[in-house]
Amino acid sequence: MLGPTRKGANVGFRPLVFGLRQEPWRVGPSPRRICRPSGRPPRSGRGRPLNRKKETVVSEIEERLKGLGITLPVAAAPAANYLPFVQSGRLLYLSGQLPSQGGKPVCHGHLGADVSVEDGYQAARLCAINLIAQIKAAAGDLSRVARIVRLGGFVASTPDFTDQPKVVNGASDLMVAVFGDAGRHARSAVACPALPFGVPVEVEAIVELKD
Repeated sequence: MLGPTRKGANVGFRPLVFGLRQEPWRVGPSPRRICRPSGRPPRSGRGRPLNRKKETVVSEIEERLKGLGITLPVAAAPAANYLPFVQSGRLLYLSGQLPSQGGKPVCHGHLGADVSVEDGYQAARLCAINLIAQIKAAAGDLSRVARIVRLGGFVASTPDFTDQPKVVNGASDLMVAVFGDAGRHARSAVACPALPFGVPVEVEAIVELKD
């Protein structure tokens, strides 16, 4: 129990921080509150537990890309009068991507003539990297990908070349490597006589996004 306060004593009431009860303290430095782990999940400013699931998914996808030695480029601007992607509901429609880096195609030619199946595979893989960059630009982050629904692969080929599926596997294999089961998709692999800028492969996609 507190006794009578001597007149002139330097005593005042200072509330403890964070809404604790008031006690008499001699006027001086504010008391420090020692924070200790409570074992409870961290909370947002509104008192709700923070959702770590989204961060984990993002980390997993980014780690997969890193493990594959892939650094996503800046999403390329359209080369003509079209949009790089259009969203309708939860579906994201991505325009065809070319095997390009820094806005310039890195390979040219036709399968069955001057481009090998292995080089075509790598070209399709680069198309898929550029598709993933567009997905990230459209969705904000790759954790929003619910499914790679469909890929459409176009292969510049000689009339007697029939291994278009092996070429487009370069894109398909990468989607599965990055997104796991969500990367498994429907697909077409179509031969064509020529593609824009003389590239050997072009790949387009349809992606389902999470709400």
